[in-house]
Amino acid sequence: MVKSLDAGRRHSLKLGVGLLMVATLPLAVHAQKKYDTGASDTEIKIGNLTPYSGPASAYGACGKAMAAYFSKLNASGGINGRKVNFMTADDAYNPAISVEQTRKLVEQEEVLLMFASLGTSHNMAVQRYLNAKKIPQLFVNTGATRFGDPKNFPWTMGWQPTYQTEGQLYARHILATKPNAKIAVLMQNDDFGKDYMKGLTDGLGEKGKHLIVLHLTHEVTDPTIDSQMVSFKASGADVFVIMTTPKFAAQAIRKSAEIGWKPTQYLVSVSQSASAVLKPAGVENAVGVISSTYLLSPTDPAAVGNKDVAEYLATMKQYYPAGDPEDTLNSIGYAAAATMTQVLRQAGDNLTRENIMKQAASLHFTPPMLYPGIDVRTASDDFFPIEKKVLQRFNGKAYEVISSTGG
Repeated sequence: MVKSLDAGRRHSLKLGVGLLMVATLPLAVHAQKKYDTGASDTEIKIGNLTPYSGPASAYGACGKAMAAYFSKLNASGGINGRKVNFMTADDAYNPAISVEQTRKLVEQEEVLLMFASLGTSHNMAVQRYLNAKKIPQLFVNTGATRFGDPKNFPWTMGWQPTYQTEGQLYARHILATKPNAKIAVLMQNDDFGKDYMKGLTDGLGEKGKHLIVLHLTHEVTDPTIDSQMVSFKASGADVFVIMTTPKFAAQAIRKSAEIGWKPTQYLVSVSQSASAVLKPAGVENAVGVISSTYLLSPTDPAAVGNKDVAEYLATMKQYYPAGDPEDTLNSIGYAAAATMTQVLRQAGDNLTRENIMKQAASLHFTPPMLYPGIDVRTASDDFFPIEKKVLQRFNGKAYEVISSTGG
């Protein structure tokens, strides 16, 4: 037979239970962690595709700089105690391989998200697949405008300024400095090139129909663009807009010098790399080339005394000594990795894919290596993190900024 407790003992028991609940409540709240596949108490798996081989292998620097950033991060304790497992694969700049490798990373390696995969057609090839599976496709390494469409693709977000924005920036500069220019355009015949072209033509407006005297394309598999260059010279153009990837950009600048054609040259930012483009083209041939950037070069006067730049240089030296710290491709990889890290930090212990996207759409942050006055800002209806650039001109040794920040 169970004996009843007297009132005093019942009160003491209730009080004791109450104190126990109060004492354990903070522990219970602290212990609440949410994970999706690819995340755990110790690890966060991130997938990435970069062309380490093929016609755009120069872009391999981006992936190597990202790996260097995450190596430094892991050495200092990771993110909220978790190490980043950066799983980067080579797709050789081939969309068919991009599909194959993305599926492998998602279905076999079970990554939490895809991060900064490179290429317009390549990200397009997997965009519907990733959105259907509700896998974050974050900070894609391309400026194509379609990667900032939260209504139709809520799991995809770009990072860098769009190609259309950049094309419009060049158009405004041409109209301001050479209103009667005769413009020749070399365009890579894919979505990457078409996005740049739309920006340029939109920026030129109705005048563009008369100012553009010759617009020629090339395929990414072409061995050279020599025939196009000869045609450009014959057109009498005095402005040359180069909308292509590093291999062909270097060829265009070098060939222009070889045939004695000396137009004002505009070079898209994805091909402004000194080591991948200007040096192979001959730096003496690239003097005067105009491009644009949202990144801070270590050689820029604005970098003097900048702690982020000093840390970037130290990271490159320790974890990627073969990389050129002045190569903008390395700066892109480093800054993008820092942005991804910020999202994961904000996510805390709620490492679900839904929360990852929520945090990615709630950024007000300045990653290292961005030019002063430029930052990362996002919202639920704004999937364009960086929306400003500055114009710059190559002086034979480095790029010099020739305009203030603008859209």
